[in-house]
Parts: sequence; C-alpha cells; structure tokens
Amino acid sequence: MMKKILTLLLAGAMVFGCVACGGAEEKVTVEVADTQELLTKVWDTYAEDEKFFAMGGHFEAPVDNGPGTYDLAKAEDLMISFCIPTDAIAMVDDAATIMHAMNANNFSAAAYHVTDSANMQTIVDGIKTQTMNNQWLCGFPEKLIIVTVGEDYLVTAFGSADIVDNFNAKLAEVYGNAVVVSVEENL
Repeated sequence: MMKKILTLLLAGAMVFGCVACGGAEEKVTVEVADTQELLTKVWDTYAEDEKFFAMGGHFEAPVDNGPGTYDLAKAEDLMISFCIPTDAIAMVDDAATIMHAMNANNFSAAAYHVTDSANMQTIVDGIKTQTMNNQWLCGFPEKLIIVTVGEDYLVTAFGSADIVDNFNAKLAEVYGNAVVVSVEENL
C-alpha cells in the first residue's frame, strides 16, 4: 500500500512539474548598450591563440582587431558585405560588424538592434535568402548562423565552419540562454 501511495505521489509531482514547465515561453532580456558592445563582449572572450587579424565597422572608418559600428547610411555596402537586404536595414537602428581582415569569407559577423521585435523573423528570412543566393567572390563560406540575443538583437555570422562554430560558442558563453539559434546552415 505504501508503495502505491509513493508511486501516486511521484506521478502527481511529475505531472505537476510538466504542467508548470509547459506554460508560456519565458522571455529572456539581455542588458546590452549597443551592437558594438555585444560583439566586443564576445570578441573579448577569445584567447590570444584563437584570435585572427580582424577589423570591424565600415571600410571608410575601420576598427582594427575588434568590432566596430557600421553606418546604416551605407545600406548597399552592408547588404553586399553582410547579406542583409536593404529593405531590412530600415527595421534596425544600430549595427556593428567584425570580419576576418584577410578574407571576409573566412569569417564575417554582424549584430543588429531590431527596432520592433515583430520584424525579427522577416529580417532572419531575408538574411538567410540573401546569404544563400549570394554570388561569392574570393572563396565560398562553409556555414551560416543567424541567432537572436534577447528580444531585439540579431547576430549573423558566416565563414569557415570551425570559426563560425567557435564564435557561436563564445556568443552562448557570454549571453547564455538569451541566445536562440534561428538558422544554422551549411552553405
């Protein structure tokens, strides 16, 4: 009899636990000052032997060996270099980039602050389509990731699979469960 009661109590606890966990998805907020800070926090976690010669920002005002803010007025350049459709650029108000300085197709990453999180999936879909249909010069990237960080930041990276995977791991290390992978594709 005691065994049956214990079994019923355990079953009840499991059902209650499943119901409690099966509620609405918890929204994860993240404290980020801007997109350059977001990428800089990730870059700063790299060990010296993991870092590569990198530059960030726009070609007219580059930042050596780290991320830099990208001028959204340079929409066509941003689309060409980071595969964000020009119509999606109107849905963001801040961008930062970092790329491999010797070959951008080895690694290119961008972070965007999305002004209305309702537009997040539209931007994700646009970047994925633009990246998959891009006419690559100077080599072909192996992998693409697109992740959200919190509710209103979007991060994209493409390049060599090992470099992109390491970047993704570092992003998760810094921002934990605020990081949600939306797209992970081999190119």
